[in-house]
Amino acid sequence: MKLKENINPLLLQVLHSLIWIYSMVTFIPWYLVSGVSQTLSIAKRVKARPVNSNPGCPYRSVNSMHCLASVLYPGCDTLDKVFEYAKTKFGKNDCLGTRELISEEDELQPNGKVFKKVILGQYNWMSYEQVYVAASQFGSGLAALGQREKANIAIFCETRAEWIIAAQACFMYNFSLVTLYSTLGGPAIAHGLNETEVTHIITSRDLLQSRLKAILLQVPRLQHIIIVDEKTMSWTDYPKGIMIHSMTSVQRLGSKSENISKPRMQPIPSDIAVIMYTSGSTGIPKGVMISHSNLIAGLTGMAERIPDLGEKDTYIGYLPLAHVLELSAEMVCLVHGCRVGYSSPQTLADQSTKIKKGSKGDASVLKPTLMAAVPEIMDRIYKNVMTKVEEMNTVQRTLFVLAYNYKMEQISKGYSTPLCDSFVFRKVRSLLGGKTRILLSGGAPLSAATQRFMNICFCCPVGQGYGLTETCGAATISDMWDYSTGRVGAPLVCCEIKLKNWEEGGYYCMDKPNPRGEILIGGPNVTMGYYKNNDKKDDFFVDENGQRWFCTGDIGEFHPDGCLKIIDRKKDLVKLQAGEYVSLGKVEAVLKNCSLIDNICAYANSDQSYVIGFVVPNQKHLMALAEQKKIKGTWEEICNNSEMEKEVLRIISEAAITAKLEKFEIPMKIRLCCEPWTPETGLVTDAFKLKRKELKTYYQDDIERMYGGK
Repeated sequence: MKLKENINPLLLQVLHSLIWIYSMVTFIPWYLVSGVSQTLSIAKRVKARPVNSNPGCPYRSVNSMHCLASVLYPGCDTLDKVFEYAKTKFGKNDCLGTRELISEEDELQPNGKVFKKVILGQYNWMSYEQVYVAASQFGSGLAALGQREKANIAIFCETRAEWIIAAQACFMYNFSLVTLYSTLGGPAIAHGLNETEVTHIITSRDLLQSRLKAILLQVPRLQHIIIVDEKTMSWTDYPKGIMIHSMTSVQRLGSKSENISKPRMQPIPSDIAVIMYTSGSTGIPKGVMISHSNLIAGLTGMAERIPDLGEKDTYIGYLPLAHVLELSAEMVCLVHGCRVGYSSPQTLADQSTKIKKGSKGDASVLKPTLMAAVPEIMDRIYKNVMTKVEEMNTVQRTLFVLAYNYKMEQISKGYSTPLCDSFVFRKVRSLLGGKTRILLSGGAPLSAATQRFMNICFCCPVGQGYGLTETCGAATISDMWDYSTGRVGAPLVCCEIKLKNWEEGGYYCMDKPNPRGEILIGGPNVTMGYYKNNDKKDDFFVDENGQRWFCTGDIGEFHPDGCLKIIDRKKDLVKLQAGEYVSLGKVEAVLKNCSLIDNICAYANSDQSYVIGFVVPNQKHLMALAEQKKIKGTWEEICNNSEMEKEVLRIISEAAITAKLEKFEIPMKIRLCCEPWTPETGLVTDAFKLKRKELKTYYQDDIERMYGGK
């Protein structure tokens, strides 16, 4: 979507003429020198094909038509062997980095709240050899504490270097690692720990005190708690029978000759490496059983889609490692010799909430070349930058808008804009360190507007991926030379994808011009199923050739070049009273681009004739609108003001019409929600996916009001 050029039409015509002359003069020399013709041919090539001519047959990457890939390096068929290979090849190289904490202080905000602010130093690095030794000693120490081979052990911890060290220890010693989101509520944590019957758990001091302590009596089998923090503390008021250890003390125990010399039972490819509990967007979290061979196949597929991945790359890790996207991204980097520096959403950028004003955020110091992000974070960056553009003076704003629109036009043709990148977008790019060469988006659909914005302003491709925990993360990733939007790319070399007819929704694999249907993913990356959960066993099946498949519940269509586009979701489809089908996800994706909206949940009852919505408004924009309408009050009072509701609804409706939503898809009533939806509220997952069931319960009174019940 082009930005609006609010300047004198005559001046605008002159500027466009100058841009046209510049383009004509520089095009031929640039075309000859840049090698763009080769890049264009790569972008336009067919990326996947059907394996035969039968309708509904699987699509495979053109690079794996005859055989799906399952192994990264010959002979490395388990995760301990893969990391040992990396240690041998990249031994002295930097591996895991953590910033030094220089100071921490409380800062009083204008609203009376107190925020913790930190000043951080440089990154301190562990080499591949040091990480390997630390993991080996930790695994040996856990075994000395009674952790048995093939038995489950839990990790409930923030994203940090110790998480990966603990994971590698478990892979080495064949302990099945149970991962839990650090934002899960008490009942969900207790459910995961009891279902997997863990006796040992790895956690942090903060999470032990804030989350775990309250539910320890509900987990009777738990015997050992290992704290990853270096600071020692006295632990009191904990149930008898539970021993608390520091990670360092467990490593010291493991390094003793009588323990480290004991032979360890190495895993085999079919052993469970991880039991990954989902974020619980549709109910109680399910534990997905992931084998060593599943994870290695997934890493193999991801690695093939990321060009020139190697020792020169630096990855910034800040998303939850309990999410398959972050775990897969970090592991694929580690097996290729990249550096992984750790961060958090609160310290990522110079403007992040925990960074003291005037000091540097993690991205500015680390200067990553690779980064993964969920759409929620990219949407925030997009809105923040566009807000700053609106605050520029006329000359600055005009220059930015002209450069933005010019680059958008060039990108659509497959061309680059080095002058715009250097002089106009350099400052925006510096928000993420200035050296980012690839952004990987996953976890939820990324809007076309946000994807194009990230392409333009951060001067790098945005690889949009699609996959699930049940498929070890990505099953597709868009080609880095493909600058089209709204698509998730072709199947990875480790899997194949086919479309199954869904009659109720009207999607068929014989549809023209593009086949459509429910997405089914098959291959060695498809996991072993759900832990102790037979209710969902029909989601997986094995075909006549012995290959495992997973039924995703998502609706997709294949384009002629073999790329997949997600167009609907079975669970998000609601049939209205008059028989029209509404895709709630589609409505939300369109309206989230409105500057007034930070988040939105569309809702519809089948016995009603219209859609309603819950909107978390952007505070800055809503307050400006209130001032314009001469409505005064606190933030909560403005959100509860009926006149403001009507005005926001009017603006949303206009945005929906512009985006060509059908009349029955446009929300007829809305509720402005003054509290943001965060994982801590329980209304969204760690990946910021909506928890529809919880949202419905939380706003039940408002639903009844908007549907005329109250």
